[in-house]
Amino acid sequence: MNAREEILGRLRSALRDTPAVPEVPRDYRRASGLGEEQLIELLTDRLVDYKANVFVEEAAAVPQRLAALLEGTGNYAVPHGLAETVFAEADARDGGSGRRLTDAPGQRLSVAALDAVDAVVTGSAVAVAETGTIILDAGPDQGRRVISLVPDRHICLVRAGDITAILPEALQRLDATRPQTWISGPSATSDIELERVEGVHGPRTLDVVIVRG
Repeated sequence: MNAREEILGRLRSALRDTPAVPEVPRDYRRASGLGEEQLIELLTDRLVDYKANVFVEEAAAVPQRLAALLEGTGNYAVPHGLAETVFAEADARDGGSGRRLTDAPGQRLSVAALDAVDAVVTGSAVAVAETGTIILDAGPDQGRRVISLVPDRHICLVRAGDITAILPEALQRLDATRPQTWISGPSATSDIELERVEGVHGPRTLDVVIVRG
């Protein structure tokens, strides 16, 4: 008997009297009948309760909204896959100042560079209205997890069509092998004397632009 067989034999012996694992019930809700406007309203309500800033815009108005949100900020980071068109108004107002820094494969922003920017703008994979949760899965329009965790402000674009009512619906749209970031409002903790402190392990400010159309 070699060491491997001995170890496995001991494990079998130790588990011999272990009771059988019961069948896990799967009768929970897996879908909802909420329409798009109801989902937007519910997600907005949850996000506002988490102290996020929420804006609902038609797709054509997103460049103006982003320009307004970025007004007065310094440099900001974006993932390489986010559509250039959404920054048209911000770029026009910048007049070629180069505030927008792109994080791309082969040209990754350093942690020091990310720490120096005022904000990051990303897309999202899916959102859960009932829990007010936005999920990023490192897609091209969302970028590496670090770019949404280091900057102090996160501006996140959520397509109305990507809003689900409940978690089981969202999970069906996700690839479990991809790195994910789940966001429910700005980073905050009340661990110390029950005093709420924001920005402890992520952005202090969360702006969410829900995009119709």
